Order: sequence, then structure tokens, then C-alpha cells
Amino acid sequence: MMTFHRVVCTCFGIGYAGRGGGTLAALAALVGWFLLFRAGDGLTQQVLLTMGITLLGILSASQVERDWGKDSNRVVIDEVAGMCLSLWLVPVEGRYLICAFVLFRFFDIYKPFFIRRLEKLPGGWGVMADDLLAGIYANLVVQGVLILKLF
Repeated sequence: MMTFHRVVCTCFGIGYAGRGGGTLAALAALVGWFLLFRAGDGLTQQVLLTMGITLLGILSASQVERDWGKDSNRVVIDEVAGMCLSLWLVPVEGRYLICAFVLFRFFDIYKPFFIRRLEKLPGGWGVMADDLLAGIYANLVVQGVLILKLF
């Protein structure tokens, strides 16, 4: 069973890339999102996918923490879940996808606006929560860009 959790947490091995693994995982999520949702709407599917990834990430991150320690850099499922949140209700067009990606990575790396505090939550919750909030912040900024028609 531990092998399953390691595969989930590393997103099929992306987490073993070392430095930059989180960025690679977010990029993989972006590409997957594009392939799944480029044909049009699918909010229900987007919500279900993101919730499934999040719940599986919480469970699996809690399991691997016993062997790998708190919030190991090999765990990148959190970046995938956060990236998915950053893309909710965003048109599947290159400029908006790139905007969401850059904003998500900014919020995830620098952790402003209380994001860092969420890392203190226990187990998989602490691993996932900071990236989910980074995804929410990124999405809010992209929604503002869309409302204001900035590009």
C-alpha cells in the first residue's frame, strides 16, 4: 500500500525530479487540464477532479510523512491540486492558463497572505492546505483579470 501512496504523492515519479519538482508537477497538471477541458465547459468535472486529487493527496501525504518526514519535497500532489484550483472557471486559452500557472507558482513559492501558516496543520492537511490557498489566490487574480478584461 505504501507504494501506492508514494506513486500518488510523487505524481507518478515527478517528485523524484528534485529541485523544480513542484513546478514540473504544476506544469503537468496544466497540460492535463488543457487536454481534459479544452473542448468546453466542465465545471462539475473540474470540481470532482480537484476534490478527488485533494482527498487522495491528504491521505497519501499523511502516509508517506512517516517515512519521508514533514512535507517532503518529493510530495508534489499538493502542487497538482493547487494548480487545479487556480484553473477553475478560467477559459482554456493559452494566455489565461499561463497567467494562472505563473500566479500559482508565485503564491506557492513566496507564500504571502497567511499561506505559510497553513503548513503547520497536521499531516496531509498541512501539506495540501497551503497549495490549495495559493491556488485560490491565483484563481481570484485571474478572475479579476477576466472581469477587468486586462488581456
